[in-house]
Amino acid sequence: MRNTLIGVVIMNARRTSSGLSAPSAQFAVNCCDQMVNQPGKFKMRVAFALCLSALSLGLSAQTTPALPATPSSVTNLAAVAVSGVQPGPGLWKVSKGGHTMLLLGIISPLPQLMQWRSADVETAISGSQQVLQLPDVKLKVDVGFFGKLFLLPSAYSARKNDNGATLQQVLPAPMYARWETLKLKYVGKDNGIERWKPIFASQELYKKALKANQLSKSGGVQSNIDALAKKYNVPETSTDYPLVIEHPHDAIKAFKASGLDDVACFGRTLDAVEQDMPAMTLRANAWATGDLEALRKLPDSDRRGTCITAVTDADFARKLGLSDVPARMEDSWLATARASLAKNVQTFAMLPIKELLSTDGYLSKLKAEGYQVEAPDADDNDDAGPASSSTSAPAAAASAGH
Repeated sequence: MRNTLIGVVIMNARRTSSGLSAPSAQFAVNCCDQMVNQPGKFKMRVAFALCLSALSLGLSAQTTPALPATPSSVTNLAAVAVSGVQPGPGLWKVSKGGHTMLLLGIISPLPQLMQWRSADVETAISGSQQVLQLPDVKLKVDVGFFGKLFLLPSAYSARKNDNGATLQQVLPAPMYARWETLKLKYVGKDNGIERWKPIFASQELYKKALKANQLSKSGGVQSNIDALAKKYNVPETSTDYPLVIEHPHDAIKAFKASGLDDVACFGRTLDAVEQDMPAMTLRANAWATGDLEALRKLPDSDRRGTCITAVTDADFARKLGLSDVPARMEDSWLATARASLAKNVQTFAMLPIKELLSTDGYLSKLKAEGYQVEAPDADDNDDAGPASSSTSAPAAAASAGH
């Protein structure tokens, strides 16, 4: 029954290449969340206008073959998020010279009512000397306290359409009609959102739809990791890449004047809310129950990639010249991972699961350097991806030569 349902979802999922590494894409979505969800905090309001620009041209591409759309829809499939205590997936293992790193793959969204409790993770953290947090980009605005106060009105207005235009005025009529229906269902009678830029309005809709479908952004995983690290007195290390914005006022002005073409992002988000929720729920359930086979088969929504493209193709992103931030972010994480593997007998770390499953993800880079990489289901799945074998790449090449 499960495989049949997975097959239906795959046949009906519409995919495009996102052109983003998983941490880069997640960073961008996090920034958009901050702008929408915490309007009362200065740093969060400034964040969106600045942080997405870090993902401009030259992004490290991670493409996935597009799956054809079919006339049928998955909208009517009954996909209910699991609840109760769930173990999550097994741990990936990276090792070299008697030193080991155990990694947990993370996805978003996850079941809202899930109580994640993994004996494997607790054992791994209790036996580790260090916990590496998820990679991200940490924004630093290079202005003083009063400078931040003066920036606040500009950052806040960046969320709104130019000249006070409404969504009805900037969107095609059929798209706005779909928005009205979904807004009434998930957002309610909020007139203020009608003057937001489409990319911000669609993010708010998406957040509300996740909650209505009993899904959440994090599933409480990070807080549980923090609690376990504290319980066993294991230090946590940030793997954030620090990004300093030296002229934030200019960056906000460039964002407001960029003529952001985000209608495609808005439309793709409507598609995701109308059609992709069953697939997202199945992926969330697969993670919660530790079903890696299903995670490999179930496609992720392309909504994120479409919305990021709307920003990265804008003039302001090119003018800020931040095209190599994703590569620097990857280099930063890899450097931290190598240092931890050299120093500690055992390290626990987290990565977006795409970076563990992808043939060009972070783990594949370590494997190419001679580290042994093993997936949790390596014995059960010969095609488990880049981490399917406990044999390092150089060792395998040497073996093939004999």
